[in-house]
Amino acid sequence: MNLVRAELERLAARRFVQLMLVLLVLAFGVTAVTTLVGSHRPSSIEVAEAQQAAAEERQALESTYQRCLAAARGNLPPEEAESFPDDCSAFDPAQRERLPVATDHLQGVFNFANQARPLLYLLILFLVLFGFLVGASYIGADLSTGGVVNLLIWRPRRLAVLGAKLGTLLGALTAVSVLASTAYGGAFWLIGQTAGMPGATDEGFWPWLWLTWARGVVLVLFAATAGFAIATLGRRTAAALGAVMAYTVVWELGLRVVVEVVGIPRGEDWMLSTYLDAWLTGEARLSDATRCRGVSGYCDGTYQLGWGLGLAVLLAVTGGLTVAAFAAFRRRDLI
Repeated sequence: MNLVRAELERLAARRFVQLMLVLLVLAFGVTAVTTLVGSHRPSSIEVAEAQQAAAEERQALESTYQRCLAAARGNLPPEEAESFPDDCSAFDPAQRERLPVATDHLQGVFNFANQARPLLYLLILFLVLFGFLVGASYIGADLSTGGVVNLLIWRPRRLAVLGAKLGTLLGALTAVSVLASTAYGGAFWLIGQTAGMPGATDEGFWPWLWLTWARGVVLVLFAATAGFAIATLGRRTAAALGAVMAYTVVWELGLRVVVEVVGIPRGEDWMLSTYLDAWLTGEARLSDATRCRGVSGYCDGTYQLGWGLGLAVLLAVTGGLTVAAFAAFRRRDLI
């Protein structure tokens, strides 16, 4: 317990961690202030015009669905019928997640329910970046300056020391994520109540919001653990940053170009970003152009990957890096 308390004090005292906290608060503050300045309470005329636009959009959706049904029955000319699939469920307004509403057509009005999804993803992005940088610098600085050696003189158990560092890091990041999310979400909820519109928060809105937030916090812990492990393997904070940059340029960008040029089936399956998307959103919707080769008319080349596979891949990558880091730390010379 004394080791954990000492590590917590060391983590809180690091200037880089303090700087990252300040930058995190500034980023959240700028986002909230920008949203507040760019929003206003809609007038009755604006609401009426938005309701009319939403009604016209719903009518257009119904018209497209009816044309698809007509094509399926053979009541449209062949050149028009080719643009519709045999199964018209994709055009059925009743099958949509939500129908167009008036708030979709209000300009310059912040709608909390409509903007909750992108705002939550932005929050998670900030926290993931924060967790990765803090995790990498926390152990990287100690290894490069000899701080770990001094700590081992006091507690000569390598795995216990490294485990205490990682556990303290993850616990602190969980607390920061909860506090930051509360302040961030509360600020935008108040903006929606006072300088915009709260929007339609149906029975599925809040469960989705909490579930996505929980997945985001888990993703923050994955990122921090990966940064911690890579920096441990490379003995430097820069090792983690260099590894991520190299992976992004060589694999996520370079391999993606090769996949498109060569035409490898389901090339997105080789990208870690695919499984990040699958875990965070619950289901990654991907496109495979090779499915439609030689197919005339309508072709649906999409496929889905679920959150379970995304979690399994993230656990495998993070777990492999962590095991490798602990194994290397246990055996190698630290001086």
